[in-house]
Amino acid sequence: MTSDSRISILPSPRLTRRMALSGALVGGVGLSSACRGQERAVEAATATGMCRVTPQVTEGPYWIDPKLERSDITEGRAGVPLRLAITVLDAATCRPFERARVDIWHCDAQGVYSGFDNQPGYGSTVGQTFLRGHVFTGVDGIARFGTIYPGWYRGRTPHIHAKVFLDDGGVENLLTCQLFFPDALSEFIFVNEAAYKRDEARDTLNRYDGIAQQQGYANFGAISEQADHYALSLTLGVDRTARSTETHMGPPGGPPPGGAGRGRPPGPPPGGAGGRMGGPSAQILTEAQRRDALAPRARNDGA
Repeated sequence: MTSDSRISILPSPRLTRRMALSGALVGGVGLSSACRGQERAVEAATATGMCRVTPQVTEGPYWIDPKLERSDITEGRAGVPLRLAITVLDAATCRPFERARVDIWHCDAQGVYSGFDNQPGYGSTVGQTFLRGHVFTGVDGIARFGTIYPGWYRGRTPHIHAKVFLDDGGVENLLTCQLFFPDALSEFIFVNEAAYKRDEARDTLNRYDGIAQQQGYANFGAISEQADHYALSLTLGVDRTARSTETHMGPPGGPPPGGAGRGRPPGPPPGGAGGRMGGPSAQILTEAQRRDALAPRARNDGA
């Protein structure tokens, strides 16, 4: 192990995107196979009458509702193209939830969110709406989006925020959650794609992100490599009678546009120090930590 914990560890030249997908990702065998696997899981859940409710987690510091119904949320932001297929199921029946409103938002390739001022290491994006929007699920319960692979910021692993609403107006919030990505693919993209390159290595990987661990690996979904994009598909189980109580976390620059924050959960804001959000990785990872987290490891505890 090196004594210099600030060394940036690059993937081996032999690590290609396809190797990362086949060795470290779930469902990295093509979009059609990933989708078929998802369909089989939905069918099995429906047949047994058992459907898992997706856990609630914090909505984070950068939630606003620009009231933009659109499937393509990119707005020309640079980054690796990503297509999402989010299936929403009614947890009581395990059947597709039609006409649910699904909102997503996330940072750009450099870790910047639209619509806020005083972001660490950046200026203002107030009035901008990139990488935000909502669509409604169809009869198949699927909400589809076109976006880019999210970047990172200090204290967090790459993620996409999501909310599911019962009503068209975005008031009755059934679920607040986050979606995550395999570390091996993220590492490859951040090191090799120009839009994501930074002066420092990211400080948080999935196993060190408290929110990712709280959310659970079901929200990593199935990801595959296509000719001109990556495709992520996953299923969210919602309770029609539930209401999300996850509260807003005020950003470093003060309240969000349109009103004050609604309280702050434990943990630092982006760019802050350690806590539940960043966990032990609110420091630069050592070479051993980074290498160890790039691919799954077999467990020896009998689980």
